[in-house]
Amino acid sequence: MTGAFLGTVVSLERAIALGKRFGYGAPLAAGAGGVLLLAGAREAGLLLELAAPLFLLAVSVELLRRQPQAHIAILLAGALAWAVGNAANLAGAAPNAVAAWWFAFLVLTIAAERLEMTRLVQRPAAAAPLFLAAAALVPAGALVALWRPEAGGIAFGAGLAALAAWLAAFDIARRTVRTEGFSRYAAVALLGGYAWLAAGGIAWGAMSAGHPAWRDAALHALGLGFVFSMILAHAPVVVPVIARRRMRYTPFFYAPLALLHASLAARLAALAIAPGLRPWCGILNALALLAFVGTLAWALAGTASRASRAAKINKKLSRR
Repeated sequence: MTGAFLGTVVSLERAIALGKRFGYGAPLAAGAGGVLLLAGAREAGLLLELAAPLFLLAVSVELLRRQPQAHIAILLAGALAWAVGNAANLAGAAPNAVAAWWFAFLVLTIAAERLEMTRLVQRPAAAAPLFLAAAALVPAGALVALWRPEAGGIAFGAGLAALAAWLAAFDIARRTVRTEGFSRYAAVALLGGYAWLAAGGIAWGAMSAGHPAWRDAALHALGLGFVFSMILAHAPVVVPVIARRRMRYTPFFYAPLALLHASLAARLAALAIAPGLRPWCGILNALALLAFVGTLAWALAGTASRASRAAKINKKLSRR
């Protein structure tokens, strides 16, 4: 999921921004590596998954050379975290230590993109150093966790919670949530995602402190609650650009978002109250994502059909 799907999507977006052919090496390697892993060719797949972030590092270095700004440097750090996580996985490191690096890749990438957006609003002077401190704590904790799982995991969780607090305090979503239409929908998804990021950080710290029952909560709060909330917020903007189609916003986007949050909250509650309900909550998680894909496809198709009808009408009028 991290490499073959999310890694491909992130790398493809970065390759488009770079505008050079070598940039597409990362999404190609990530996607092909995922196919090989599914086919059972584990070693070959892991090697390609290791090559993908190395391509992404090269792309990030070039982007940083063009635009030497803090958010680009954080994107580069995220690509490096992905590479370290894949190398650690290939070397047989502990699953939690590997997962920390993979989540560091996703969290730093998303946080960097949101940092770029906050340039549109006035921030206190202390905001930038606070962001850098919180962002630095995430890979620092993941690094320490390779040798000292308890101390490193607690630091990693604290870094996640600190980033969540920063984003909730300074992200432009705090203002756009008061608007209407797509801007408000995206802000609701973003702010909800930040709440899950904080919950994931707390759960990760509890898991690392000797409470393994919190592991499921940590992984799903971060992987579903945070990461997929970000996807649901950004996909209606990114997908039309890649597909080169216009898309009209529909309030139906709230339905899969609400189902995702509700089913995830139920899943975490089921861990403590009724563990037998967890598989059903997982099914609802999957249905929420499928509902979002269907809503996105419907919104794109509806725009395309309207454009086609308008073109036919214009053609008839031009003949007259």
